[in-house]
Amino acid sequence: MTSTPRTFPEDFLWGSATASYQIEGAVTEDGRGPSIWDTFSHTPGKTMNGDTGDVADDHYHRWSADLDLIKGLGLQAYRFSLAWPRIQPTGSGAVNAKGVDFYSRLVDGLLERGVKPVVTLYHWDLPQALEDEGGWTNRDTALRFADYAAHVAGALGDRVEMWTTLNEPWCSAFLGYASGVHAPGRTDGEAALRAAHHLNLGHGLAGRAVREVLGADTKLSVTLNLHVTRPVDPDSAADRDAIRQLDAVGNRVFLGPMLDGAYPADLLADTASVTDWSFVRDGDEAACAVPIDVLGINYYSTSRARRHTGDGPMEHADGHGDTGFSPWVGADDIEFLRQPGPYTAMGWNIDPSGMLELLTDISTRYPSVPLMVTENGAAFYDTVSEDGHVHDADRVAYLHGHIDAVGQAIDAGADVRGYFLWSLLDNFEWAWGYDRRFGIIRVDYDTQERTVKDSATWYSRLIATRELPPVD
Repeated sequence: MTSTPRTFPEDFLWGSATASYQIEGAVTEDGRGPSIWDTFSHTPGKTMNGDTGDVADDHYHRWSADLDLIKGLGLQAYRFSLAWPRIQPTGSGAVNAKGVDFYSRLVDGLLERGVKPVVTLYHWDLPQALEDEGGWTNRDTALRFADYAAHVAGALGDRVEMWTTLNEPWCSAFLGYASGVHAPGRTDGEAALRAAHHLNLGHGLAGRAVREVLGADTKLSVTLNLHVTRPVDPDSAADRDAIRQLDAVGNRVFLGPMLDGAYPADLLADTASVTDWSFVRDGDEAACAVPIDVLGINYYSTSRARRHTGDGPMEHADGHGDTGFSPWVGADDIEFLRQPGPYTAMGWNIDPSGMLELLTDISTRYPSVPLMVTENGAAFYDTVSEDGHVHDADRVAYLHGHIDAVGQAIDAGADVRGYFLWSLLDNFEWAWGYDRRFGIIRVDYDTQERTVKDSATWYSRLIATRELPPVD
């Protein structure tokens, strides 16, 4: 007996995603100012092999050919981010016309090829000049972000399909300001919570700024990397409470103000020894809750955690690197245990059930908010075969399992509108440099040659037929 292949709705949106600092290169060309990732990656010991995004995929010069690849694969949409310091070199003041022109050409190029542009306003490359003034710990950064959003909205106009304010603000706040494994590399729990609030505020202000320029019907979204963390012992009240606490500082710290207009009471209580939250002013929480058309969900793996008993050293296998400082502010007595395999090259476990759990859980919490998977994919140590191809069967299997889980979530009633694969191209993988490859298109970093992998061909077939292809 053969089972019926899984199919997806006619209006389900298929795409892929990238981020500016990871692919563009040209970091000093045409008036672009330095970002925190330029500074961080050029600081000895911060990235693997001392890698930087100076050249990356040289997309700034090769964008037209890259868009031809996008069209050739049949992608319906392309999610990319704008480099704030390419548009406003110092994060405020005059707009850099050459930077705006680059993105305008990119948007027009997508439309000419029948591909919908999905723009992310902020994917971690904060202008260094703003960080010098405190970065996201400074309330003024949220105001500058809204100004930047208004400038970009005016320049790109209604050519953009959807505007996404932030990508993974949890990483920006807690990996950037608490654990220090991401730029700007600070290790201060109170600063991380302050940054989280100003990111929330920046989301609300920027979303409103875009709509003030383009109209109330302009499509808005935000992308969150929501954590699927399970208790080591589901029967343990202590472990279940540990999961509640992680949900507060990992998920509801953004879901609360963005969608409910308030921070969760338990989050404030859990972090009371770290901060009194006095940086939240009257009216801020309401300002964070700009109405959105889509909530973007990024999913890669799951975690398991428990309340530490005090016996022996704590484990920190949370998949976010280790500088000796935890990103989990206020949760110093919670430990993460290594998940059972299999694993990707990132050391992340492969568990499609987490995708199903996350989509159905968020759909239950917020039934009126449409969802979209804005990142999902896997890094593996790909090799080029003698035939010149990249036969990445492990990535195809990963994608098959996770896209099937998206279909299961839709069957269960979740309103999931689309799927964006991470990533279109191999690229600069942040602190891991060029050692990890997520792309469905291989990039030879010496020659910049692009090679379409088997996973890209498989994904292209899925898009063309809306039917989940088998794994060979």
